[in-house]
Amino acid sequence: MKRVGRRNFLVGAAMAGASGLAFDGLVRRAELVRAIARGEASPDAALLGRLAPAATENTRENLLSLPEGFHYTVIGQTGDKMSDGHPTPHAHDGMAAFEVNGQLRLVRNHEVNRPVGVPGAAIGPNAYDPLAGGGTTTLIIDPRKRTIIRDFVSLSGTLINCAGGPTPWGSWISCEETVLGPEKFKTASGQEQGGFSKPHGYCFDVPAAANEPVNPVPLKAMGRFVHEAIAVDPRTGIVYLTEDKGHSGFYRFIPKEKGRLAAGGKLQMLAIKGRARYDTRTQQKPGEELPVAWVDIPDPDPAAAERDPWAVYKQGIAAGAATFNRLEGCLYGRGKIFFSSTDGGDKRLGQVWEYSPSPQGDGTLKLIFEPTDPALLNMPDNLCLTKNGNLIICEDNGTSVHLQLLTRSGQISPVAHNVVPGFETREFAGVTLSPDGQTLFVNVQIPGMTFAIWGPWDKV
Repeated sequence: MKRVGRRNFLVGAAMAGASGLAFDGLVRRAELVRAIARGEASPDAALLGRLAPAATENTRENLLSLPEGFHYTVIGQTGDKMSDGHPTPHAHDGMAAFEVNGQLRLVRNHEVNRPVGVPGAAIGPNAYDPLAGGGTTTLIIDPRKRTIIRDFVSLSGTLINCAGGPTPWGSWISCEETVLGPEKFKTASGQEQGGFSKPHGYCFDVPAAANEPVNPVPLKAMGRFVHEAIAVDPRTGIVYLTEDKGHSGFYRFIPKEKGRLAAGGKLQMLAIKGRARYDTRTQQKPGEELPVAWVDIPDPDPAAAERDPWAVYKQGIAAGAATFNRLEGCLYGRGKIFFSSTDGGDKRLGQVWEYSPSPQGDGTLKLIFEPTDPALLNMPDNLCLTKNGNLIICEDNGTSVHLQLLTRSGQISPVAHNVVPGFETREFAGVTLSPDGQTLFVNVQIPGMTFAIWGPWDKV
């Protein structure tokens, strides 16, 4: 397979903006919250203008509310027959955009959640586990019409592929949000689980240039836990990983060989220097810099993980690592790693964190945003970065779901609102910008559809 050049790496890395990400507008944020509370400002009276229901350019359905000047198509819906003859799987989730030999491509996760192995569940050939129904699809997109030229299964036989992240070598790391495997057992509530032909809970590397299902290789040194997302620092090749559990860790994987994750490496978990077992979930001060240390995970692939999803986390805690609450989105940009805690914070509305690596030490951790009003941000999930260095954040709250813009100055503003009839409370997922920054792609997980949105993104 040909590699995608570093200059074509997803806009979240290569187009990380000309200026740094300070996110220092705490005073302005507080003023906006108070103005909304007083009824003097509306969360929809935003930087991009008020949102209004808009029809898709290709089907004329009202599925999203958008600011004036933005347009969209709906593509790749669950059940649509793909170019390879397979139906499009359901549960669209994490996703990244790439340029491959002049083609615009998406690699998209499918978070298919069947807790028991089922014969014939695999979404395509060359399955890692024929009893598991998750994986990825690849979509080749017409950049002018924003419609599909070709689509096909690119990873088959994995399970609960929630998020992941792009790499500087032109691939998508797809992560399993589960630790189920061959052992079959019943939970405390009596639900049957397991019975798969292979252990799950791993990351898989899917080259964006692949034109058929890849040979699925579990990256076991990167840990067997309830994975969510990853971000790669292109300068060092270090991979940062999030874990989506009620108490969870933030990890890094130091590969033996830069760009060759299958060659193995060392898994570590973040700790706060001088504050063993630090709890980040509540009582945090936005803007405070916390000095970081990293503790080793002696056994990243423990046998106990099949019954105990915290088997890796517990090793880190025993060494003094820090605890987070449901870590989800993760990305690299402008020399930093940004990641979200979906329901962390004093009001359980979420947190957005910034980790700054340091060549002289272990770096610093900083809370850059913690909402106090659900009208501003309510349970942040997947993230992407605009050309101007601002974050676009998916919400997953089960009530009123938006894409939100968080600017470098700390302002928050809605970008889109899910109004899919009958599915208005379903989460946005997989937000990603095309390498040229002209099209934003995002999924509504259920009923399973991908949107291509274009407009004045250069202003965002």
